[in-house]
Amino acid sequence: MTENAAGFEDPSAEVLAEAAAAFGLLASSARLHLMWALSQGESDVTHLAGRVGGALPAVSQHLTKLKLAGLVRSRREGRRQVYYIGDPDVVTLVRVMVGQLTTRSRHAATPAHALRRAGG
Repeated sequence: MTENAAGFEDPSAEVLAEAAAAFGLLASSARLHLMWALSQGESDVTHLAGRVGGALPAVSQHLTKLKLAGLVRSRREGRRQVYYIGDPDVVTLVRVMVGQLTTRSRHAATPAHALRRAGG
């Protein structure tokens, strides 16, 4: 690792590659939606498919990819597999990004005259 002018060490190539792979998984809106849904509580694949509007096999494949990356975990409850977040820090990242973009979207949708009246 090398240190930059601010005194921080640069991450290793392996860490950067791992981060890029995780971001790559989250670049899918379907997987991002699944992470968002699971950030609000554990669920089985049937409920998740209904919530995100995906076909059961596709949602199952997305969950498998997220699970292999360690972003999601699962446990068996009787006959069903229950999924939950495997990395709470990734949930923080997802919530911040989605929340920020939601705020921007709402702000952009607000007519300019309403902003002037509000003092914005």
